[in-house]
Amino acid sequence: MFRRRRDEPAAAPEPVATPEPEANQPPATVARPQRAATGMGLRRGSSGLGSRLRAAFGSDPTEQTWAEVEEMLVAADVGGGMTVELIEAARARFRADGGRSGDDARRALVTEIRDRLVATGSGAFELGPAPAVLLFVGVNGTGKTTTIAKLAHRLSADGRSVALAAADTFRAAAIEQLRVWGEQLGLPVIAQRAGADPGAVAFDAVAAAESRGLDAVLVDTAGRLQNKQQLMDELAKVRRVIERRLPGQPRHVILVLDATTGQNGILQAEGFSREVGVTGIILTKLDGSAKGGVALAAADRLGVPILFAGVGEEIDALAPFDPDAFIEWLFAG
Repeated sequence: MFRRRRDEPAAAPEPVATPEPEANQPPATVARPQRAATGMGLRRGSSGLGSRLRAAFGSDPTEQTWAEVEEMLVAADVGGGMTVELIEAARARFRADGGRSGDDARRALVTEIRDRLVATGSGAFELGPAPAVLLFVGVNGTGKTTTIAKLAHRLSADGRSVALAAADTFRAAAIEQLRVWGEQLGLPVIAQRAGADPGAVAFDAVAAAESRGLDAVLVDTAGRLQNKQQLMDELAKVRRVIERRLPGQPRHVILVLDATTGQNGILQAEGFSREVGVTGIILTKLDGSAKGGVALAAADRLGVPILFAGVGEEIDALAPFDPDAFIEWLFAG
């Protein structure tokens, strides 16, 4: 277990070779096919919800119409409780605006959804004072490590100095994966051996960011299920180590959430937020989802913003979340 006292010096970060200039390039990518897209690069109408809503709202709305729309939202992973709230609010807005047509009803629903996203601050991201510590959390398989690389690439392209921290010490492959990304992006990687205390890695990474005058350090952590209390306790400890080493940090605790995960995504969001205080969400695999309602439900339930969305496999396929573009994608058809 990690026992270093605050007044003890941090272990020297493991050296990382500086890549040659030609290695300071993003990894090769596959050309993205041409497609009609929204502002975030999502295929227009690919959610399928828009065409169904237009059919439901094709005439003057009735009780049956609203019941059908409620079923559609639940099927799109918005969730039962939130769907009921949205339908009630949309109907109240529809009546207050003197709505008559199906288009009026659809407009009322879309406005309610947009207002909720805007209220969470979704789409707004500020790195914060240097060194800003970004702690990434999530379950296995969400694309967390790749998302870290994508965000590091964005920050570097904006002229920010960034380090990566391999605090997923459970799998040796995870450490190696982050090192490969570091080499390809030309970024330092703070790492220890597999099986090391992740808190110690986070401590060393923060110390290195301070000593090198970096703008940000992005801390990877092992994927874990939100109902495994021992593993969640370990994650909470990593956060405490960062706070003790640098008060006021981590600046961001980012939950990486798979858009295809369905309603289990809400349970994940709640579990991680209880243990480590999630401050924002990055939604991955949104381009591969036919639903996407979990994004709205998770952000609304936690009251935190969706910061970015993964819309492809390329290194630059991480888009700042845009509520208007998301709604255009969700409701186009």
